[in-house]
Amino acid sequence: MTRQVLLLIICLLFVGTVLGQVSYSIPEEMSRGSLVGNIAHDLGLQTKRLASGKARIYTRDSDEYIELNRERGVLLVKERIDREALCRQTTPCALHFQIILENPMELYTVTVQITDINDNAPTFEKSEMKFKIAESATIGAKFVLERAVDLDVGINDLKSYELKPTDNFALKLHNNADGNKNVEMVLQTPLDREKQEQISLVLTAVDGGEPQMSGTMLIRITVLDANDNAPVFTQHTYTATVTENSPKGTVVATVTASDADQGSNGKITYSITNTLDDIRKVFQVNKDNGDVTLIGNIDFEESRNYQINLLASDEGGLTDSCKLIVDVRDINDNKPEINILSKSKMISEDAKLNTVVTMINIEDLDSGQNGKVQCIISENVPFILKMSTGNFYSLVTDSDLDRERSSEYNITVTCSDEGVSSLSSSITLTLQISDVNDNAPVFERSSYEAYIVENNTPGLSIFTVKARDADWNQNARVSYILEDSTVNGVPVSSYVSVSADSGVIHAVRSFDYEQIKDFQFRVKAQDGGSPPLSSNVTVEIMIQDQNDNPPQVLYPVQTGGSLVAEMVPRSADVGYLVTKVVAVDVDSGQNAWLSYKLQKATDRALFEVGLQNGEIRTIRQVTDKDAVKQRLTVIVDDNGQPSRSATVIVNVAVADSFPEVLSEFTDFTQDKEYNNNLTFYLVLALAVVSFLFITCLVVIISVKIYRWRQSRILYHSNLPVIPYYPPRYSDTLGTGTLQQVYNYEVCRTTDSRKSDCKFGIGGSQNVLIMDPSSTGTMLRIQSEKSILDEPDSPLEVGQFLTKQSSNLCIVAI
Repeated sequence: MTRQVLLLIICLLFVGTVLGQVSYSIPEEMSRGSLVGNIAHDLGLQTKRLASGKARIYTRDSDEYIELNRERGVLLVKERIDREALCRQTTPCALHFQIILENPMELYTVTVQITDINDNAPTFEKSEMKFKIAESATIGAKFVLERAVDLDVGINDLKSYELKPTDNFALKLHNNADGNKNVEMVLQTPLDREKQEQISLVLTAVDGGEPQMSGTMLIRITVLDANDNAPVFTQHTYTATVTENSPKGTVVATVTASDADQGSNGKITYSITNTLDDIRKVFQVNKDNGDVTLIGNIDFEESRNYQINLLASDEGGLTDSCKLIVDVRDINDNKPEINILSKSKMISEDAKLNTVVTMINIEDLDSGQNGKVQCIISENVPFILKMSTGNFYSLVTDSDLDRERSSEYNITVTCSDEGVSSLSSSITLTLQISDVNDNAPVFERSSYEAYIVENNTPGLSIFTVKARDADWNQNARVSYILEDSTVNGVPVSSYVSVSADSGVIHAVRSFDYEQIKDFQFRVKAQDGGSPPLSSNVTVEIMIQDQNDNPPQVLYPVQTGGSLVAEMVPRSADVGYLVTKVVAVDVDSGQNAWLSYKLQKATDRALFEVGLQNGEIRTIRQVTDKDAVKQRLTVIVDDNGQPSRSATVIVNVAVADSFPEVLSEFTDFTQDKEYNNNLTFYLVLALAVVSFLFITCLVVIISVKIYRWRQSRILYHSNLPVIPYYPPRYSDTLGTGTLQQVYNYEVCRTTDSRKSDCKFGIGGSQNVLIMDPSSTGTMLRIQSEKSILDEPDSPLEVGQFLTKQSSNLCIVAI
């Protein structure tokens, strides 16, 4: 069988997406795998575009007769095509389908016209037809014969009929408006039952194909006795209208025929003579009254009109025929059908405007206004529906997408027809928005402040910074980084560390509030996108004080080898300021709030200590009965939890003159301070004296004479013996009670019972020092010079100093 391929039209339209149309023509009954056409060449596409675009065929019908070979770019016959089964008598007969490509989406319409070949012979529904004809039938009497049916069309369709033998009957054909032919057998010569009661004829139907094909039907005629009047219909053609989906039993029309005969020869019987067009499955006629009723379903979309061939026959076998044209009136009984050609399940949030997301096809089988469709989509979505061509639509982006605002869209496409009442159908498309890294991490606060108590354990978690990223998945994964900076010249990483995953800030070292009170650094939050985005925040760490330092007494000064005494005259009144205990606490806040209490005292009824200021005052009048030596123990407490304290001992001398003070405190000193240090100093002094003796023998001899003379003078003096001296005392605040500053030079012999005292002029020295390690000798120390006594001299010099307005007496040995 010769194959002809005809390229009729190649038309490319650009309405939203690329749209083209190609038409081919092929004969039916081509074998599987036969070439239909080179679609790639005809559409101007490269073969690799078909593969990369995942080209496929979309057809609304479930049967696919044509397949696409992407590698060769051609259309091939997939299944054997029977034009008669596909289109019946419809011409032209064509297959319509679309070729869809993706990335980008493209749509092409392809029409394959199926041409007829002469593969069907004319056939009769019945192989035999019987007639009963009265012998009185008149010349020219007509007998309707069954038409043959040829499923082929065009030149291959039914062409002619032949009737043999032609002794009594001739064949007559009548052309109808629909192109069909009515076949009638016309009586040519009178019948004579006596001569021939049975007549057999052969009706042959021949088509016009090549080679020519034919079909036959046997006609058996029984000659009856006289019935000379045939039934006659009142109309040759009847018309009626019926609404689709009318219920079964609905009377469509009534046909009427009359017969002039009487009796059994005048009884008319009605019948439908349609054969192969399924009329008898839809309609039936009452054989007695001619009512045509529905026995099947009528669907306008399947057939818009019906032609019913009716036959009226009497008992004598005379017949008449007519036709009934039934027009089907459409009602809106079909919803629009929404077919998805191609769709994307996910689209990036940075997609450009007018990006095609989905392609759909809308079909409504109704006609007229009932078949006109309008489509809308959900409101408040960044998409619009654009018509591409015909009933094809494209869903495209209409505005910018933001996954953080909406990560998924459920887009409902609703299509409604314009019928009364309107029918609609809808479909919901779910579209995921894929994320791009367009959001930097954002900290929960613009800055952070955190507090940590000093003396913390290294590695302690201080607090947590938290940043959130509106993106998704890897783009939202936040890492925390400690930015490089210094605190007091030291890298901040030596103070704190940041957990990269959780943002927990840990202390690297133990903090000391007294060294550093606060510091700042910056933490950067960076996401895992590509390229990564980041933001930073300032963190301030405040070190909280802990009560880890006891109070420190600044005054009076406590030394291991000296005795500090405050001097109070016996004439002192109530509230007399003896001295003031000065203490500090390097802690801060309430940890540094100090309070002073008198813990012990020689006479608790004589002195009190200010709770807040540490001032020691008299609380009664000093009397002669009060002891000269008063020892006060003052405890200084801070306000921390737990509280820390320091203790200071204040020695108070109740006296009006220094000699009285000295005599009392020397005994006190000897009892308290005489210890093993005396031996050490004596050995050291002996070594020094021996060295000087050997090196300075001549000088010593001359000095010895001078010293001997001085010693004789002191030997005859009346100076009181002072065997011991009070410890060293320093008045740095100048709060004593003496009105002037005096220098005292006391010299004595080795005989302590006799001594001589000489008063010098006022000097600049305000410290009286006595060394308790000596055996009663005095050493005078001046800021400009020092006098070195002879090692073996019986004399030693001490100096007593007091300051104006000072009640401080310092005695040093």
